[in-house]
Amino acid sequence: MLGWAAMLLVTLLPACAPVTPRPPTVGNEATQAAREAELARLSNWSFSGRLAVSQGGDGGNARVEWRQDGADFDIQLSAPVTRQSWRLRQTAGQVRLDGLQGGSREGTNAEAMLQEATGWRVPLIAMAAWIRGVRAPGPSDMSFDAYGLPATIRQQGWSVEYRGWQADAPALPQKVFARQGEATVRLVVERWHQP
Repeated sequence: MLGWAAMLLVTLLPACAPVTPRPPTVGNEATQAAREAELARLSNWSFSGRLAVSQGGDGGNARVEWRQDGADFDIQLSAPVTRQSWRLRQTAGQVRLDGLQGGSREGTNAEAMLQEATGWRVPLIAMAAWIRGVRAPGPSDMSFDAYGLPATIRQQGWSVEYRGWQADAPALPQKVFARQGEATVRLVVERWHQP
């Protein structure tokens, strides 16, 4: 009996050990503003990764190659199962979507064009900021993780959550999950490319 009591005591002692506190959050508006200013100077950027989109019961996923040059972008999507591919480009405010049955479409609203063609609701203009862990123009609410990097951004009715960062400087996200109602957009960055 004494042996059992000693074994129980040895088993329970680690549970009574003090918990090591997490480091305090060091992020604040000033450090985020400095980070955003640094990234604003790097207006030419690109990444490769995966995109998963859902809207209620509908959704899909694709490989994504995203190249951004200021306000202009070139986004290539390829669905692994259907082998369908699209290319969405914006140059000087003009948008072109290629890869559709019936031919290409042109217009001035990339988000509306993508949603009409695929059913995917993706806030492309804001996502170009959020994917780098910065705020899009307009009011926002942010929280920071233990390392001072954004943990969440709430903006334009979307809630954006960061679930991983690369170690290089400047720190850039690896996983970005955005949600608005039933619409979700998940981006996993496999590789950031240098300009």
